[in-house]
Amino acid sequence: MHMDRKKQLKQQYKEIKIDAGVYQVRNIKNGKIFITSTRNLKTINGKKFGLVNGSFPNEKLQKELQEYGAEAFVFEVLEVLEKKESPFFDEKNALQKLEHKWLENIQPFGDRGYN
Repeated sequence: MHMDRKKQLKQQYKEIKIDAGVYQVRNIKNGKIFITSTRNLKTINGKKFGLVNGSFPNEKLQKELQEYGAEAFVFEVLEVLEKKESPFFDEKNALQKLEHKWLENIQPFGDRGYN
């Protein structure tokens, strides 16, 4: 009986839909934005944890966290990647294009952001 339960849980895990997408980290005190993408949007909580604990990959954003505090930063999903049911669909490439589109639209560079 134990093995059946294990198999069942493994199957359920495989069926969980994993959404890739683009998200932003926005400083609500000064309006600066950091835009990035992930192949698994469910990992955003882990990214928040990393930011609060000093291991976020963006140094400027990490530095301003010390200045403004964690409550000044919000994580927001901008767009979920629409996956194509095609053997030629390249998720990684499509995600890069989607991220580039958002970077072009919002321009979070210099005084406007952390990118």
